[in-house]
Amino acid sequence: MSLFWRIFLLNAAVLATATVLLLIGPATVSTPVLLAEALILTAGLAITLVANAAVLRIGLAPLRRLTRAMTTIDLLRPDPRPPVTGPAGIADLITAFNAMLDRLEAERATSNARALSAQESERHRIAQELHDEVGQTLTAVLLELKRVADHAPESTRTDLREVQEITRASLDEIRRIARRLRPGVLDELGLVSALKALADETAGHTGITVHRSFDTDLPSLGTEKELVVYRVAQESLTNIARHAQAHSLHIALRRNTTDEIQLRIRDDGGGLGDAPEGAGIRGMRERALLIGAHLTLGPGPGGGTEVRLDVPTPTREQ
Repeated sequence: MSLFWRIFLLNAAVLATATVLLLIGPATVSTPVLLAEALILTAGLAITLVANAAVLRIGLAPLRRLTRAMTTIDLLRPDPRPPVTGPAGIADLITAFNAMLDRLEAERATSNARALSAQESERHRIAQELHDEVGQTLTAVLLELKRVADHAPESTRTDLREVQEITRASLDEIRRIARRLRPGVLDELGLVSALKALADETAGHTGITVHRSFDTDLPSLGTEKELVVYRVAQESLTNIARHAQAHSLHIALRRNTTDEIQLRIRDDGGGLGDAPEGAGIRGMRERALLIGAHLTLGPGPGGGTEVRLDVPTPTREQ
C-alpha cells in the first residue's frame, strides 16, 4: 500500500469512528449551542486529533528513522544501513536510499583510489628528485667546501667548517624528507622494518619515548595494504608529535582474535578533545576504506589517544 493511501485510510478510519459515535451517541446540538454540548464537541474533537496524531506517528515511524539516518550518515564511517521496514511507499524510499549510499561509497572509493594513487606517484617523484638532484648537489657542495677549507687560511677555515656542518645537516634533512615521502625500506625490507625505522625516527626527532611491539610471524598483506598501514602509522605519529604533548607512545602490530592484522598506536597525551577531525584523520579513514580495513580513534585505556587499524588478511578475505 502506498504512503498516500495509508495516510488517507488512517484519517478516514478516525473520522468514520467519530461519525459513528456521533450518530449512535446521545449527544445533540441545539440552536443556540448549549455550554454542555460545546464541551462535548470540544472533547470529541480533541480525542479525534489525538487519535489521528497517534496513528500517523506509528505509520510514519520508519520515515523518521530514515530521516535520522540521512542526517547522520558519514561515508567515511560506514554503518549498518537503515532496515527496510514500513509500508510500501516508505520501504521503497529506504531501499532507494540504501542503493544511493552504495553507489556513493563505490564512486567515492574509486575517486579516492585514483587520487591516492596519483598522490603516491607524486610523492615518489618528489622523493626521487630530492635524492638525485638536491641530494647530489648538496653532496657536491660539501666536497667543494672541504676542498676549499683544506686550502683556506686558518682565519676563514673555522667559518668554512661551520658552513660544512650546516650543509651536512641540510643534506640529512633532505634525505629524511625523501624517506618520509617514499619509504624505501618498506619496499626493500617489509612493513615491520619500515615501522621500526619510523618509530626510531620519531623518537630521535621528538624526544618522545617510543615502545614497540611487533609480531614476527605476520603474513604478507600485499603492497597496497602495507602502504596504507605505514601511512596510517606515519600520520598518527606525526599527530602525536605535533598536537598530543605526549611523553611516551606505544606502537604495536599483531594478529588479533579475528585473524586480522591490527595496528595499534596509543599515547599518554592530552587526547582528541572536542576539535573536529582534520584532513589528516579523514585521509586515514579514506585510506582504510580503500583496503576494506576498519579504523577507530578514541581515548586510550589510560588516557591519551588510541588509534586502531584492523586490516583483513588475504586468507581471511577468501
